[in-house]
Amino acid sequence: MPSTLLSPNVQEKMGNVERSAEVEEAAKSTGSSFVRRKKRLPLSERVIPKILLACALVSIFTTMGIVVTLLVETVAFFQRVPLSAFLFDTKWTPLFQPQHFGIWPLLAGTFMVTIIAGAVALPIGLATAIFLSEYASDRVRRVIKPILEVLAGIPTVVYGYFALTFVTPLIRAVLPETGIFNALSASLVVGIMILPMVASLSEDAMVSVPRAMREGAYALGATRLEVALKVVVPAALSGIIASFVLALSRAIGETMIVTIAAGATPKLTLNPLESIQTMTAYIVQVSLGDTPHGTIEYYSIYVVGMTLFVVTLLMNLLARWIARRFREAY
Repeated sequence: MPSTLLSPNVQEKMGNVERSAEVEEAAKSTGSSFVRRKKRLPLSERVIPKILLACALVSIFTTMGIVVTLLVETVAFFQRVPLSAFLFDTKWTPLFQPQHFGIWPLLAGTFMVTIIAGAVALPIGLATAIFLSEYASDRVRRVIKPILEVLAGIPTVVYGYFALTFVTPLIRAVLPETGIFNALSASLVVGIMILPMVASLSEDAMVSVPRAMREGAYALGATRLEVALKVVVPAALSGIIASFVLALSRAIGETMIVTIAAGATPKLTLNPLESIQTMTAYIVQVSLGDTPHGTIEYYSIYVVGMTLFVVTLLMNLLARWIARRFREAY
């Protein structure tokens, strides 16, 4: 395009660009130190990224170290125990004779606790999130949400004794056949423990939904409940489901509550009123210092830990896939 057809401002900008290119070309040809000094970044800008990279590498190398440790000890376990005995046996008694190494009683106990805890925490947490996001005033939200999040700061050992000394007697008052150590009381308290995670993360996802979507629904005559259930919840579905999966992953890895309240009986049962044992509770039982290094009982800790790691990893991958699958851009 002829330069005479361009406006004066455009011609001036084109002139500046051409002069800058000429200066850089001259600097390259003559080795001008002035231009090199001008492009040199401050010391903080050159050092801080390296420090941040080192911090990220610490996390990566720590994860790699944990995985390698688990793999080495797990391979040592399977050099002594056949994989078929681990996968197809229905008894888990590594500490007693005759020894059995079937993982299913521990998996069944872990999933029983997780399912009951999820049945408690997911609906109550979602309802709490809807209230805080759509119904509560700012003043009420500022009071309720911190109180709710206090539950997340209570040590899990306190939750365990709360389940054993308060929840279990209540259950036994209604169902006298319930054992002192049972899966039901532990599961209910684990559900209470993960409740703040569900409510807080779901409420954050709902608050991030643009207000224009709510106003559009109100303009069409929708009620507040219809806006909450048919507009806000579907729009925040990726965040809500991610909070569900993360909370269930937290329930799978819970240790102290199930160790104190659920007992130490690895049993393949569907009755929540009986004593069971989870994977984390077994690791605690064997890790008390009485197990000699290099024995099959010692290696059983790591094979259970590897199983727990794989289950948790699959849950996290599922959460990431769901978050990407249902993510909506506004």
